[in-house]
Amino acid sequence: MKVAVLDINGKDTGRKADLSNEVFAIEPNNHAVYLDVKQYLANQRQGTHKSKERAEISGSTRKIKKQKGTGTARAGSIKSGIFKGGGRMFGPRPRNYSIKLNKNLKRLARKSALSIKAGEKSITVLEDFNFDAPKTKNFTAVLKALELEKKKTLFVLGGSNNNVYLSSRNLKTSEVITASELSTYKILNANQVVLLESALEGIETNLSK
Repeated sequence: MKVAVLDINGKDTGRKADLSNEVFAIEPNNHAVYLDVKQYLANQRQGTHKSKERAEISGSTRKIKKQKGTGTARAGSIKSGIFKGGGRMFGPRPRNYSIKLNKNLKRLARKSALSIKAGEKSITVLEDFNFDAPKTKNFTAVLKALELEKKKTLFVLGGSNNNVYLSSRNLKTSEVITASELSTYKILNANQVVLLESALEGIETNLSK
């Protein structure tokens, strides 16, 4: 698959990037995509929720009324969940929500997500660039030149670039990651995926194994 390489001014450089059909043109596996997105979202949960049960509530343990003859239900501790200020019955406890998936399935999910974006013409290949200093207006100028200022974008770099990353950090609709941080969720969550030339080799190497 041939895709034109653009510069940061949005102009065609006259060069073509060859996107591997094994990564960008496979038949998407929707179930693999679902499982990988499910894992990503589950792993974001801290699982620190906790409510006190009756054994953890401070209060008297005396029997609050006699067993029989009151005309109402028998009751023991004031810490029971049926009373105001009592413990919560079957409340949430800390737990780990993370799930495990094998590497081949995750690789298939990422290839499926990239193939979906490629089929939608939502992948842009950009020549490598850098900024002299981290400035948001520089990154905004790139988005404007690519006509992406109103779209949710994902920029994928070949390696860490602090100036580009810091320049994008104030923009809610743009995210900058490296090729090694690429995930199915981030690909699908963006309206447009912008791949820098230096990122292509790393992506294809990691996903073609």
